[in-house]
Amino acid sequence: MSGVEPGTPCWADLATPDLTAAQRFYPELFGWTGRVSPQPEAGGYTTFLKDGRAVGGAGPPATPDQVPIWSTYVATDDADLAATRVEAAGGQVLVAPFDVFDQGRMGVFADPAGATFSVWQPMAMRGAELFNAPGSMSWNELVTPDPDGAKLFYELVFGWHPEDEPMGPVTYTGWRCGARIVAGMTPPLEELPADLPAYWAIYFAVADADATAARAAELGGSILVPPHDVPQGRLAALRDPQGALFSVIALA
Repeated sequence: MSGVEPGTPCWADLATPDLTAAQRFYPELFGWTGRVSPQPEAGGYTTFLKDGRAVGGAGPPATPDQVPIWSTYVATDDADLAATRVEAAGGQVLVAPFDVFDQGRMGVFADPAGATFSVWQPMAMRGAELFNAPGSMSWNELVTPDPDGAKLFYELVFGWHPEDEPMGPVTYTGWRCGARIVAGMTPPLEELPADLPAYWAIYFAVADADATAARAAELGGSILVPPHDVPQGRLAALRDPQGALFSVIALA
């Protein structure tokens, strides 16, 4: 993925109340280095680099009561139009589109089931510079109790076309944007806590899912879903020490 085509997940970042802890945990887990924004208004926003290429970011929460969360950003050529479409489709505009210095224009939204996501209209910063390699974003997946409602919503907002595929006892949905499947959707898994709301899961590629899960636990995180095999590889669902959920996958 180049990460810049409209309708494609292009960036992920973490909102966390303990940015210093995140700046320690993720570099030790993924081999990242951190580049802190020199802008005082950025609140210490940190861009994480893998082998010198941007792969994600972390910053303080937007509000004091915001839970720690990784956010998926979808590339768009018009963030304001995306906001209009979100409202028309029954979603919420949580943060109206605004310019992030000279880097890009972003907005934060929620779908009708409550899953939050962002859009990124690129300017100087086009998105992540590395995908699918160990230590970089590999997949984005909506976990929702209302797949039918999501199909209507995301088609209206991004023009995505759902393609269903039976996967054991559940139906897995791929989101097609143009010629490619760019993201996925699944109903909540039984292994996950029952009180989890709808959310966008972010998968980071790793060389060894078992070793990464064990290392996350050593560093103070927790293993929500132990490493297991799927057709695409071996994956695990993890939480960082502050509670932010993320997944890792060793691609087949």
